[in-house]
Amino acid sequence: MQIAVVGGTGREGRGLALRWARAGHQVAIGSRDADKAKAKAQELSAAGATNIEGGSNEWAVARSEVVVLSVPYGAHAETLASLKSVLAGKLLIDITVPIKPPHFMEVHLPAGQSSALEAQALLGAETQVVAALHHVSSAHLGNPDHPLECDVLVCSDIDAARAKAMALIGELGARALDAGPLRNAIALESLTPVILHLNKKYKTNAGIRFVGI
Repeated sequence: MQIAVVGGTGREGRGLALRWARAGHQVAIGSRDADKAKAKAQELSAAGATNIEGGSNEWAVARSEVVVLSVPYGAHAETLASLKSVLAGKLLIDITVPIKPPHFMEVHLPAGQSSALEAQALLGAETQVVAALHHVSSAHLGNPDHPLECDVLVCSDIDAARAKAMALIGELGARALDAGPLRNAIALESLTPVILHLNKKYKTNAGIRFVGI
């Protein structure tokens, strides 16, 4: 499968790209700075991940069937608006959390109630939006050799899209759980600042795990 990671030059994007490349997928790293994305892809290729390429966000999305959006919330709406036409007909996994700096450990509900709901409203029915990967430690995700000992909650209004995203997340090494409709992304995104607080308080890289499932 061809997967694009928009905003893929950071630690989370690098981890996603490497893990999916190791699983046999073709990965396109996208960035507003195409040269930066190409350099990151070359760096990862030198480390043995030869099925990773880099370029502009538009280039990465256009050649992929699944797109992961990994950008700060401040760039969320602008990035989606610029990619709306090329995102049509694709599955978008939105991992954005609407954090409002400098209050990284406080819940912030945006005007649209969640990043994922805002994405679906902006993109329309032509794009299948999934909310996921909000609670995975970026430090653990960015190290492809570190086990992901956590659960990943996955929301979407489209059953097939949710199932497809869950299968891909399973290939990252985490357990994916069906968390229902996209509106539940409000709860998923709101939990992230709590986890950030726990990490600071207890000097750890916490995740979540559900028992009895």
